[in-house]
Amino acid sequence: MSPCVPGQTKTPTARVLTQEELGRLSGERALVSDFKQMKLEKEAQKNWDLFYKRNTTNFFKDRHWTTREFEELKACREFECQKLVLLEAGCGVGNCIFPLLKDDLNIFVYACDFSPRAVEFVKQNPLYCPERCCAFQCDLTKDDLMENVPQGSVDVITLIFVLSAVHPDKMKLVLENINRVLKPGGIVLFRDYGLYDHAMLRFKPGSKLGENFYVRQDGTRSYFFSKEFLTELFEKTGFHCIANDYVLRETVNKKEGLCVPRVFLQSKFMKPG
Repeated sequence: MSPCVPGQTKTPTARVLTQEELGRLSGERALVSDFKQMKLEKEAQKNWDLFYKRNTTNFFKDRHWTTREFEELKACREFECQKLVLLEAGCGVGNCIFPLLKDDLNIFVYACDFSPRAVEFVKQNPLYCPERCCAFQCDLTKDDLMENVPQGSVDVITLIFVLSAVHPDKMKLVLENINRVLKPGGIVLFRDYGLYDHAMLRFKPGSKLGENFYVRQDGTRSYFFSKEFLTELFEKTGFHCIANDYVLRETVNKKEGLCVPRVFLQSKFMKPG
């Protein structure tokens, strides 16, 4: 196998599939039964709670790249010492918010997650401080964020590897929910799984829930976004697209001699002011 260079490239198009990969995707037409799909939807919170019970805080690495990739986390302020109000929608155990709280003293973070267990891990973190962070459990598809976050009070919202876990039919409900707490002129920063990511091609027969939508063995689900789908979704909810690009990376496992192509979608949307 030829060596691969780690890194990432932004591109307007998803990666080109090999004939073998195209055959694998086109050959998987059978969908999971309606009964099982309804069961997965009903048990979605339980399955994510079990995920955090098994993995605690050890599964995801801290995301120290957010300020590098999203300059709005610093640049959207009118003056340097201005307090930035952030909502981390789908915070997990805090891998994104705690590096931000550590590096930026002028930030207040609202943090919510579907999983009550994940929220408890956030509150148990030594860096958690109620004066700088408010964490709460929330199903973004049905629980009104305004019960915990004042309407129109948030400067920036992050949706990082969150929307992919939501059923496509309910994604618009999530965007309508976050729209209500975002200030006019506020920004949504998005990063999630892109179309033809390596993870999408690894699903075995019997995992397909719908177009670009799959279930993992543990019952958690994942959607793989195209640029067109994401743009339409946000624009239908009243947002304006600022940036929307595929990020192509190559993950290298030197020990096993593997190099796999990763595809993410990285985007910025604004609430008109």
